[in-house]
Amino acid sequence: MKEYSSDQIRNVAVVSHDGAGKTALVESLLLTSGAVDFVGRGQDNKHIMDFEPEEIKRNVTIQLGMAPCEWHDHKVNFIDTPGYNEFHGEVRAALRACDGMLMVLSATTGVETDTVRAWDYAVELQMPRMAFINKMDVDGADFFGTIERMRELFGKAIMPLQIPIGEGANFEGVIDVAKMTAFTYKDGQPTEIAVPAHLIEKAQEIREMTVEAAAEGSDELLEKYLEGEELSLEEIRQGLREGMITGRVCPIMCGSATSRIGLDQVLDRMIRYMPDAAKKVMTAESADTGEPVVVHVDKPLTAFVFKTLLDPFAGKQSFVRIFSGELKEGDKLFNVNQGTEEKWNKMVTLIGKQQIPVTAAKAGDIVVIPKLANAKTGDTLTAPDFKVKYDAIRFPQPLYTVAMEAVKKGEEEKLASAVLKVAEEDPTCVVVKNPEARQLQIDCMGEVHLEHILNKMDRKYGVQAKLVTPYIPYRETIKGSAETESKYKKQSGGHGQYGHVKIQVDPLYDGQEFAFVDKIFGGAVPRQYIPAVEKGARETLEKGLIAGYPMIGVQVTLLDGSYHSVDSSELAFKVATSQAIK
Repeated sequence: MKEYSSDQIRNVAVVSHDGAGKTALVESLLLTSGAVDFVGRGQDNKHIMDFEPEEIKRNVTIQLGMAPCEWHDHKVNFIDTPGYNEFHGEVRAALRACDGMLMVLSATTGVETDTVRAWDYAVELQMPRMAFINKMDVDGADFFGTIERMRELFGKAIMPLQIPIGEGANFEGVIDVAKMTAFTYKDGQPTEIAVPAHLIEKAQEIREMTVEAAAEGSDELLEKYLEGEELSLEEIRQGLREGMITGRVCPIMCGSATSRIGLDQVLDRMIRYMPDAAKKVMTAESADTGEPVVVHVDKPLTAFVFKTLLDPFAGKQSFVRIFSGELKEGDKLFNVNQGTEEKWNKMVTLIGKQQIPVTAAKAGDIVVIPKLANAKTGDTLTAPDFKVKYDAIRFPQPLYTVAMEAVKKGEEEKLASAVLKVAEEDPTCVVVKNPEARQLQIDCMGEVHLEHILNKMDRKYGVQAKLVTPYIPYRETIKGSAETESKYKKQSGGHGQYGHVKIQVDPLYDGQEFAFVDKIFGGAVPRQYIPAVEKGARETLEKGLIAGYPMIGVQVTLLDGSYHSVDSSELAFKVATSQAIK
């Protein structure tokens, strides 16, 4: 694969609800572009992109996959993502690496839960997006019903660039409404035909909507449109591109991934409408001053690790998006997050699991660097003389907590090591650090995610785990306020012990676990003993007063007390405070 300049690169995250045919679409786009010469089918468990045993078993995508292709002297880096919601951390990672989103919908089921979730992600990130309505050749396909529902949910940004010729078993091609030409397909190859007579009126109606949306792309085009002048095809495309980049327009295409109908036009529109990587502008933080730094593609090298894969035999693979500069073999890499130089000797691109060597990559490109010793997901890599740091990826919050232990005795350390390695690959698998629990706990996204974690530990690291009842960290607290006092006095020959405190105990409602307030006036309790009062209060509350669980949400106020010039001590005031609280 040849080198491409930044303006020739398109980075596209492909997202969908589970089962919409997203992975089949990516693979068929690879076939259409000539990047691969064969694709399997989901029912055959022969996907190029889904090669992990858990993915093959379930016939679903579990982790993001990378797939570049070349089309009309451009490079498109596809990032295929999971559709199942428990693996949406992978979607977040993919979006961080990409400049545009392709949403895939099924023409039979239309807009689904994770379609909406994907749209919301794009809005949040201000990411340009287009959509492909797949499975037009399946019984029950409803293109216009899907468009109507999308408009209800997402507004007038939804803009069809095509309409289908037939649906279900009668689906044979698409109409390009801007050009008012039609295409039928055989074995993925298009044949241009005249627009069928029975679809001319509908195509003209959609075209008028498209032209109006394009005209709003600039004042010049809008003025021309309002004066009744016809926009040229290039002006329509220019306006749609401006509209898409600003989020005002979401172009909609249709076709069939399995029958390879309309896929050449999807690639054409990727090149035509998706943002080119040369226009990407990032904001980073200076590692030296903490001040914001605007990073254009012509700045020195900066790159971001958006995904980490670990293999017991091949080692670590770091998926890296280059945001500025150029990375060449032999260049030095500095890991800003870890504060160390990274040693490396090669980089590759991937089509599924197939590695393709790369010797140089421009700003905007995506590569994989094997065996970086220190790099983790979310780290920024830079030239040694340009140390800036990008924000970390905001992953979904894990919702499901479990505890586990090794099935075999003596494998506790092996299990802990395996869990940490899985968590390094998957930031939505979070190891819970809780010394109180004295058991291995993880937070994850749900039962399916958990099953995947357990299977991966067994397959990759040879350790089996069983679930056990999680330790529940109960806490005690108080509901009301009270004043109390205690005098600790002990005489046993020689110096005795004397400490006297009067305290008030109040509930805290601001989330604090403990607060101590000193209101002593006039030296009733000498200053050197007040820390002992606070320490006595803390230690007593930590041991609990009802069932032995730590007591939280408590404020202790020292109001008054007394002391003995000879017998008072820190220990005496600690004991007096403990007795008063109890």
